[in-house]
Amino acid sequence: MYEADAPGRVNLIGEHTDYHGGFVLPTVLPQRTRVRLTVRPDEIVSVRSGTVGEAAEYQLRREMPGRGWVDYVQGVTAALAVRGFRVPGFDASIESTVPVGAGVSSSAALTVALLRALRHAAALALDDIAIARIAQAAETEFVGAPIGIMDQMACSLGREGEALFLDTRTLAFERIPLPGSLDVLVIHSGHQHGHAGGEYPIRRRESFAAATLLCVEQLRDLGIDALPAIAALPPVLARRARHIVTENQRVIDGVAALRGGDAAALGALFNASHASMRDDYETSIPAIDALVSCGQADADIHGARLTGGGFGGAVVMLARPGRGSAAAARILAAYQVRTGCQGTILLS
Repeated sequence: MYEADAPGRVNLIGEHTDYHGGFVLPTVLPQRTRVRLTVRPDEIVSVRSGTVGEAAEYQLRREMPGRGWVDYVQGVTAALAVRGFRVPGFDASIESTVPVGAGVSSSAALTVALLRALRHAAALALDDIAIARIAQAAETEFVGAPIGIMDQMACSLGREGEALFLDTRTLAFERIPLPGSLDVLVIHSGHQHGHAGGEYPIRRRESFAAATLLCVEQLRDLGIDALPAIAALPPVLARRARHIVTENQRVIDGVAALRGGDAAALGALFNASHASMRDDYETSIPAIDALVSCGQADADIHGARLTGGGFGGAVVMLARPGRGSAAAARILAAYQVRTGCQGTILLS
């Protein structure tokens, strides 16, 4: 039997910048997805998920999308085949504590864990960056989710107690220790989000339309000195471009704050990031705004923001050291009173 796992991730700051070749700053969560597989003598893949209580089967090189959660498994084997990697049939079981639809990369944790297990089972010559690339391809090419590479890089290379400062254009990265001057909290709003449909692809198209009008391939190519030119765009496109350009700068400033152990400065960047996602990128929803507001109102919280693709999911917050668990419990209670929503503490 071959066994591997991968963590979920929370993005500290840097939202919707990765598909524009920008900067991101994720860290891993304690929740993980585990894959156990045994090799078969044929070309059948049989996979069971304890998380959803379902089993599915398909034949290698006859993958067909549209089968729900198993598309992520099919996407991995299809992406490997396209790239010339041969894998045998296998039986696999999947167990996960990474919540689905919380904006903490449940799909990336699954695809990276499966690729790690297949790397051992089939002796695949794949390093951790190659695993991230193929995991991303499984989602973009097969599942149809127009995502960047942040999630897969974080799940493949991230380590506990560190933030991964990643340049998504070059894939250069630096591991930055999380300082003892802050506690990271993650609270799931109870509202699920998804990448493959809905508003997410629209935001992406709008942002690239703005880039075209600004004569660049990606908004990564512009700094905040381009804000006057951005302001001259049609209003919706101006808002989309302004978010990405300012968010890139917030990542750079956030790295400086982390290195200096300046929790207050990082918290202010969190607050500004959320306002930008709410007003310029328009990826928040009322429940998320309420959860962020409950966090920002707590005396032990430096800052709070929506994390992940948006339209639901989770909120990440920075708390005073040693005060995170108590603050999370207060915030969750206040959120439930305000909205009637049943949130969940993922990290405190």
